[in-house]
Amino acid sequence: MQETTLDIHYVGSYKSVSECPMLPEPEYCFIGRSNVGKSSIINYITGRDEIARTSKKPGKTQSINLFKVTEESPWMMADLPGYGFAAISKTTRGEWSEMIDGYVMGRQNLVCTFLLIDIRHKRLENDREFMNYMGEKGIPFCILYTKSDKLKPMELKNSLAAYEEAMLTEWEAMPPTIVTSSVKDLGRQEILDYIHNLNEIFKSQAL
Repeated sequence: MQETTLDIHYVGSYKSVSECPMLPEPEYCFIGRSNVGKSSIINYITGRDEIARTSKKPGKTQSINLFKVTEESPWMMADLPGYGFAAISKTTRGEWSEMIDGYVMGRQNLVCTFLLIDIRHKRLENDREFMNYMGEKGIPFCILYTKSDKLKPMELKNSLAAYEEAMLTEWEAMPPTIVTSSVKDLGRQEILDYIHNLNEIFKSQAL
């Protein structure tokens, strides 16, 4: 398991994007289908089990949860509600869609959206629609493949190849991708390095 934890502080939970404070640091949001393992990955990245709530019941996150990472290059982390299947009402699901749309489109300092994909499954329609939506809007995103520890090495290799093949029927090139597993301690440093590099670009553009 990871050796270090991030110096991270809870900022607040917000039911709408308009309630979220505008802060000067670069922001990174984490989103995916309900039950994709988002909370586990956030806890794994930060090294703090209490940061994101984990539950076997899909739809646990029902607001925008903001955190500030006060490392050498401070940055903001946003835990967004899941989309797709969850035991919630259609009204709430609609509110989530509005919340998600407002966040990825309206946050001035949003540098990258980390989109979590369960690599055990073929490309699902709501994942496809969300990717295409972000592509059409020009929103940068990085795919984090989750649940990789549930597959044998050759199964994982074949699943990754099949997913890429499906995406390239619509995309000219693949977005950045990182294979993750909190169980096998896989992907954490790659994600943090990716964020660090984008932070440096963000700082240079702000000068």
